[in-house]
Amino acid sequence: MRSLNYDEVINKIVLFIQEKVKESKTNGVVIGVSGGIDSATTAFLAVKALGKEKVLGLILPYYENQDVEDAKLVCETLGIEYKIIPIKPIVDVFEKSLDFEADRVTKGNIMVRTRMILLYAHANAKNLLVLGTSNKSELLTGYYTKWGDGASDYAPLINLYKTEVWELAKRLGVPERIINKKPTAGLWEGQTDEGELGISYKLLDEILHRLIDLKVPKEKIAKELEIPMKKVEHVEKLVKKSEHKRRLPIGPEI
Repeated sequence: MRSLNYDEVINKIVLFIQEKVKESKTNGVVIGVSGGIDSATTAFLAVKALGKEKVLGLILPYYENQDVEDAKLVCETLGIEYKIIPIKPIVDVFEKSLDFEADRVTKGNIMVRTRMILLYAHANAKNLLVLGTSNKSELLTGYYTKWGDGASDYAPLINLYKTEVWELAKRLGVPERIINKKPTAGLWEGQTDEGELGISYKLLDEILHRLIDLKVPKEKIAKELEIPMKKVEHVEKLVKKSEHKRRLPIGPEI
C-alpha cells in the first residue's frame, strides 16, 4: 500500500474543511454519525478543523442496536451537539406508498436516501455544509447508494482507502471500540461490508491501489499478492459495474 505521512494528511484535510466552510459562508457542518469508522473519523477531523460548536451530528438509526450507542460515544467524546432521529417510521411510510413489496436492496436504498434527505434538511435550515463519509475503497467499488450516502457537499475521506482511514482514526484518537468493530452499513441485521463485497478490505485495497493508481496488469497483481486471478477480476468487475455512480447524469450531444 501507499506510504503516507498521516500528520500531513490530517493537516491537509483540516485545511480543506476550513477553506470550504469559509468559502461557502456557512455556519459549519452536519455529519451523519453511524457509529462506524468513517463517520467517526470525519467527525473528529471536522471538530479539529472547526471546533465542536460548528459540528452537528445526526444519528439516524433504523434499528435500535449497538450502532446507536457507538454513534453516541463518538458525539459525546467530541462534545458536539447531536440529534437521534429514528428513520423507521419514515421508511415505513415510503414502503406503504409502493405498489410492490421492496426487496432487501431496494429497502436499504430507501433507508440511505432517507438519511440524505434529513441531513440536507438540517443543512438548509441551519446554513451548514453536509460532510460525506465515503472513502476511496467505497467510491471505486460502488459500495454506496447513488444519491444516498454518496451525496454530500464535500467528502474529506474520498481519497483515502479504507485501511488508511483506520490508520488515520488511530492518530486522531477515535475510540478503540469504533476502530475495532466490523464495518457495516447497518441496512439489515448481520450485514457486513466485507461480506457484501466478497473480499477483505486489506486485500481489496492492495488490489485497488495496484489496479487503479499504479496501472499494474492483472496478471502481475495476482503474482505479486500471491492470489488467484479471479480475486483481481472480481475487484475489476466491481469497479467497472459501478462506473455510472462516479459521474453525473449525461445526455446526448445536441
